[in-house]
Amino acid sequence: MSEKRLRGVHGQTVEALAGRILAGEIGEGDTLDLPALREELDVSLTALREALKVLSAKGIIDARQKRGTFVQPRSSWNLLDTDVMRWQTEAGADHGLFDELTEMRVIVEPAAARLAAERASDADIEALGGAVERMASARDLAATVRADLEFHRLLMAATHNAFLTQVERIIAIGLAERDKLVHGNVDDDPVPSHRAVLDAIAARDPEAAYEAMRALVDKSGADLDRLR
Repeated sequence: MSEKRLRGVHGQTVEALAGRILAGEIGEGDTLDLPALREELDVSLTALREALKVLSAKGIIDARQKRGTFVQPRSSWNLLDTDVMRWQTEAGADHGLFDELTEMRVIVEPAAARLAAERASDADIEALGGAVERMASARDLAATVRADLEFHRLLMAATHNAFLTQVERIIAIGLAERDKLVHGNVDDDPVPSHRAVLDAIAARDPEAAYEAMRALVDKSGADLDRLR
């Protein structure tokens, strides 16, 4: 299942069940009443079973003889799955989740910026510059968030490291929700911090790129703190 929502009865059933679990309506350790869920969701047994398979593959539920189908503890969930990340952010503004996202970004993104300064092509740098310009010219929240996410995606692509490109897909889910929250409530211009990273990469200065990205991520965490 991709990070995009599945359509049709199957996808709707997955989304409905995940939403209830992530919202705490069905808690960790709770056994699912499958006949009741089938009736409430108005779906066939086949659709319900297929939805349960998806959630089981993501570590959210499990099934055992004599116990039935139950919700696994959060420690068993595949937190790097893009759907699981999205479901968590959609369940509410979880500051603990955002704190963990910031910690991950501190580890990954400054090092990625350093690599980008060493490996980025002229085309990579031009693309990053275009994202910054779109961020600067954005006239609404949605456009700002799109440009911000694009910058971070392009930054990872500029490392020419396939694993980092995959990691960015995970970061982007939480980052999108973080950006909506911060850019929509904190009066601050995100352009200067992103332009500083761009300038360091364009100058082929790995250490300056590392420090600029570290400052950007630190500022991101500080912005979240201001909302509290």
